[in-house]
Amino acid sequence: MSDATGLFTSRNTDAEKRASLRSALDSGELQRWPGAFSPLVAKIVAEAGFEGVYVSGAALSADLGLPDIGLTTLSEVAERGSAIARSTELPTLIDADTGFGEPMSAARTVSVLEDAGLAGCHLEDQVNPKRCGHLDGKEVVPADEMIRRIAAAVGARRDPNFIVCARTDARGVEGLDAAIERAKAYVDAGADLIFTEALADASEFAAFRAAVDAPLLANMTEFGKSKLLTTDRLRNLGYNAVIYPVTTLRLAMGAVEAGLAAIAEEGTQAALLDKMQHRSRLYDFLRYSDYNAFDTNLFTYSTPGERS
Repeated sequence: MSDATGLFTSRNTDAEKRASLRSALDSGELQRWPGAFSPLVAKIVAEAGFEGVYVSGAALSADLGLPDIGLTTLSEVAERGSAIARSTELPTLIDADTGFGEPMSAARTVSVLEDAGLAGCHLEDQVNPKRCGHLDGKEVVPADEMIRRIAAAVGARRDPNFIVCARTDARGVEGLDAAIERAKAYVDAGADLIFTEALADASEFAAFRAAVDAPLLANMTEFGKSKLLTTDRLRNLGYNAVIYPVTTLRLAMGAVEAGLAAIAEEGTQAALLDKMQHRSRLYDFLRYSDYNAFDTNLFTYSTPGERS
């Protein structure tokens, strides 16, 4: 019988991925998590040698043709997240927005995402419906409401290694000091990881690190409020994880726009071939040869006249 390990799902179990993620956050090594908007992108993230995969709510909603204003549903997020999580051996952290409702909804969200194979999720302290974290006009809920949201999420998980990350958007609404105080309260409420959204520069990232005794996640998204810092800088600042949430989508969409414009103008894609992922490279990521070997070894039936 041909070995089908890893063909249809990850070689690593959900529990193994969650344990590895929790261990990695405590390791002192910076965890780099590019965003993946599809399972194929996640496979490329893994091939490139990153430590984990991130699923951005902004990228997911954009891929559905929607703005990032809380229009996606829990079922849509869980379905896409599950497909991405099972496509690699890496742990996957997913954006769960505000938990899709009241604290009880946040609890259900964690249960659904845990069943879907995710290694963790983050919940934010914005009002529902939310806005992109790097846009103006955000509103945050009172801190005690977010604390109830976190407590409900933590209480709903079955696997203690499932990471509940608390994101605070208070920096752009109430100021840096208020955001730090909220982060401390969220840690006390049980958050395993703090997502410091829309900090301005390295000094603000450093202030968070000095004040908050918990693993910290930095968001290095393009065209936003935060100055882009290198992994070496973030590592030296003492951060535990960094996400590049929409980078792969922006790279892909930029190439798609340029390519289609060229075809419209020139009438052929011939000049674009060197910019494309080759068919053979795509087949490598999809493991065509392994599927073929598995299928060939399984298909052993022969008609009576063909038997020796």
